[in-house]
Amino acid sequence: MTKRLLIVAHAPSPNTVAMRDAVLAGARHPDIAGITPDVRSPFDTAAEDVMTADGIILLTTENLGYMSGAMKDFFDRTYYPVLEEKQGLPCALIIRAGNDGTGTKRGLDTILTGLRWKQVCDPLICKGEWDDAFVPSCSEIGMTLAAGLEAGVF
Repeated sequence: MTKRLLIVAHAPSPNTVAMRDAVLAGARHPDIAGITPDVRSPFDTAAEDVMTADGIILLTTENLGYMSGAMKDFFDRTYYPVLEEKQGLPCALIIRAGNDGTGTKRGLDTILTGLRWKQVCDPLICKGEWDDAFVPSCSEIGMTLAAGLEAGVF
């Protein structure tokens, strides 16, 4: 049975597009089978998309010390419709932070605790000036979640 990995990514810049694409590449690693990654903008993601997901990766920029407005909009529209039925959903966080990412992480942790989604790895906070090392780290997150879903450990 194929499992669906939803990647909700706010990618407003070439750097965040590279991060998003790296997550997707990791999820499509040739050694991983039976996973269908689905990449969407937060604005283009509905509760139905979350309902059909077996796992989710959230990638957001840090804006004014908090998650992007796009990611907040995603949660505003989907939180209550998925609250009861998607408890335990395996998830991972990636934050592109110009500062330290703590406000964004705190906000996302609060929402994920309310949803009872299970963070299956430490959040990846890519902070400060752009570093090309962010890209393989994002790929690793995609690969980790996809491989865990494939193996049935999440």
